[in-house]
This record gives sequence, structure tokens and C-alpha cells, in this order.
Amino acid sequence: MKVLQLGKFYPIVGGVEKVMWDLTRGISSRGIDCDMLCCCLPADMPEGREIRFNEHGRCICVKAWRKVAATMISPALVFRLRKISRNYDIIHIHHPDPMAALALWLSGFRGKVVLHWHSDILKQKRLLQLYKPLQSWLLRRADIIVGTSPVYLESSPFLEGFRDKAVCVPIGIEPLEYDREAAEAIRARFPGRKIVFSMGRLVGYKGYGYLVEAASMLPEDHVVVIAGEGPLREELTARIKTLGLEGRVLLPGYLKHAEAAAWFNACDLYVMSSVWKTEAFGIVQIEAMSCGKPVVSTRIPGSGVSWVNAHGVSGLTVGTEDSDALAKAILEITSNNNNFASYSAGARKRYESLFTFEEMIDNAINQYKILISR
Repeated sequence: MKVLQLGKFYPIVGGVEKVMWDLTRGISSRGIDCDMLCCCLPADMPEGREIRFNEHGRCICVKAWRKVAATMISPALVFRLRKISRNYDIIHIHHPDPMAALALWLSGFRGKVVLHWHSDILKQKRLLQLYKPLQSWLLRRADIIVGTSPVYLESSPFLEGFRDKAVCVPIGIEPLEYDREAAEAIRARFPGRKIVFSMGRLVGYKGYGYLVEAASMLPEDHVVVIAGEGPLREELTARIKTLGLEGRVLLPGYLKHAEAAAWFNACDLYVMSSVWKTEAFGIVQIEAMSCGKPVVSTRIPGSGVSWVNAHGVSGLTVGTEDSDALAKAILEITSNNNNFASYSAGARKRYESLFTFEEMIDNAINQYKILISR
């Protein structure tokens, strides 16, 4: 059995490419040939144009002309896939990625296709109109459709008529390893205070404006830390100043992996304030849960976010665009030691039962074996 993960780009930034990377790394470590083919801008091209994981797996990078609407424009992807597709039994394509779908359509590949439906295309409505015929072909062509949560598989209007071949394979991660001294240094910065942590791009669908508003309703012994960069940084900074929250809401900017791991382990709880279905799963939630941290997240219609964080088990869920509800949920956890202990234990248990790296790899390989046996 030889598998190719197809789509997205290098370096690894977002959730889709992280899942591709982890699947390739994990499956190949089990002795199954599994490669990853993706696009890369010239400035980011790795030496030798590929990264070797082990004797059974590698990440193959091809040159992209430019990035437009979160899509790499890369004729090289088409030519490379046409050349190598015959070497694989299964192509596991990750959606949304119009360039990867076009490459598969033109490849002439006749083997099995796994379509990993990470999310609907929501923001790029004009692009969707152009892409829709190809997307429809891809849905018909796929032998199985993989979703990251049962909620998203059931709610996506694009999957109507294809749910008989849809399966759920939740995203899984390895527990965050962290520098204990770094985490203790963070705690030492805020003696006697509760650390409320959130991390992501500073963009509209993350709902950080509502989290800033919620911070104004929290006692002064709470500090809210929103890590990340993005176009809304100035707007959020101005709002923090207007509300007089300097020192109570911090924007530390982009955190490297080791820095983020230290914050996850130092914080008291994690908050995901997202407001749109663009947030389909929320990997950061399971990163927090792997550290035994309670989660407060939003109930986004059609999204898997509130399925990942089970209300009353691993934390609490609230309605979207509701600062008051966010503040009340945070306080319900931080102001009650019994609640905090219960949700902390529930978060870790839910992570271990559903969202481990090994569980994701086991599930993926099982689906491949079922597919090959048909």
C-alpha cells in the first residue's frame, strides 16, 4: 500500500497542512510508504526540494508562482503529480485546495481517492463559483470522504448526497512538550492571577473583539493573553486602550512552538472565541486539553468546535458574539476550585480518548485498508 497526501503548502502554518504533515510522518513511521506533495514559494523551498521523514516517507515540494486567496498557483504541481501518481495506490487529497483538485483531475490517476473535507469554502465566494464544477467532480470521484467531526459531516450542504461514503477521523496530536522553567517563568510574571490564554491569527472570524470585551467584565486578578499576528492587531490594541485594559489584556504576537507550549502549560484555561464556521475544528482546543486545561469555546452553527470541547465535560460552550457569556463561563471555571478540577480532568480524559496522534494514525490506516480491500 502506497499513499500520497496531496494539497496545501510548506512551510507548515495552518491546521490543514499540519494534519497532512502529521499523517505523512505517522503513517510512514508504521512502515507504510506515505509521501506528501505540496506547493512552496521559492523563498521557502527546502534544500533538495524535499524533506525526508524516514525510509518510507517524505515531503515533496514543488515551486508555486504565487499565493492567491489562500491558494498556491503552481503548474509544477500538475506536472509532478502526472509524473508520480502511478506510483501510489491511494491519493489522499485535502480540501479546500483548488490547485490540488485541478492537479488530481489532470493527473489521469485511476487508483483510490480519499477526500479529506477539512471545511467548506466560505469566505472566497467568487472563487467558489469558479471552483464548484471541479469540487463537484472531486466529491463524485472520492471513494471515501473523511471529516474531522461528525457535526461538520452532517451539516455541510456540499456533502448532501455523499454522506453514505463519509467517515469521521478526528484530528489527533501528540501531547505538547514544554520547558518547565519557561512555564514557571510565565507564572512568575503574574503572581496570584488567573491566566486566560488564546492563540490564533488576529482576524475577524476568531472573534477576539468579544474576548477583549469579556476581559473588561473579569476581576482584576485575571489576565487575558491573545497570542498571534494579523490585520486586526491595531484595532484590538486600540480597543484594549479604550477600555483601560492595558496590563489586563496582552497581545504578545506570534509564538514559536516551544513558546506556545509553555503558555498552554502555564495558563489556567483556554478560550476559543471564534464566531464563523470558518473555524471548523479548532486544533488549539485539543492542544490545551492535552495539557489538562479547561476550555471555553463557542457554539458555531455547523462547526465541529463545540463537539471537540464537550460542554460540561472538558469545559463550557457559549453562544457566538456574546462577551457577557464568555466572561461568565470563564468565571464559572476559574472561581470554583471543584469546577476547575473537574473540567481539567475531563479535558485530559477527552483528549486521551479521542484526539491522540496515535488514534488519528490508527483511524487513517484502517480506512486505507478498508478502501484497498474493496
